[in-house]
Amino acid sequence: MDTEINTIIPTKIPINVPVEPTLPVHAPKARENRGGDTRPNPARQSHSGGDHSVGRGGKRAGRRPSRRDTRTKPEFEQKIVSLRRVTRVMAGGRRFSFSVCLVAGNRKGSVGVGQGKASDTPLAIEKAFRDAKKNMITVNTTKEMSIPHEVEAKFNASRVKIMPARGKGVLAGSSVRTVLELAGLREIGAKLFSRSKNSANNAYVAIKALKQLETTKIRNKN
Repeated sequence: MDTEINTIIPTKIPINVPVEPTLPVHAPKARENRGGDTRPNPARQSHSGGDHSVGRGGKRAGRRPSRRDTRTKPEFEQKIVSLRRVTRVMAGGRRFSFSVCLVAGNRKGSVGVGQGKASDTPLAIEKAFRDAKKNMITVNTTKEMSIPHEVEAKFNASRVKIMPARGKGVLAGSSVRTVLELAGLREIGAKLFSRSKNSANNAYVAIKALKQLETTKIRNKN
């Protein structure tokens, strides 16, 4: 009986050969470090509680540099005084366009008012700005950025009186104040004597009043 059992089941498996352990299925560590790649895994780093915004070289990652430093400040500042939508009735229906009136100035004595009209608002603003630069005047100011004497003007239904006001800042309203501020004038006051609330006419009458100072001779006080 013993000889029959030995011939049927031979011993083919060696006894002293070490068996390699099998890797588990959920083992991502061996695949991450394969080939000497030492970069951190962003999925694991998000759970570690560290600073995720710091990248290479200690700089903030994911943020673009601000463009405020690269932008150059424009020579003339502009401010819209009036913006209206104009409707024109045609045979095929209504056509809409936009009318813009703005004031442009460099706050150093130069100021102008312009109007523009187009089917698109940005294009109307661009036309108005070019018109304001074309009709820009240079105000004859004193050393304190004020005017030497009071002036008065009338444009259409608007009438204004502009006078120096020492130590009181800018005392004006409506679009006249916008014209005086963008011209860079200080210690000055303005009074509207008309009931007109048309912002465009009020801006034009302020320009007409300041234009009278071009022929004024200012004495330099030592």
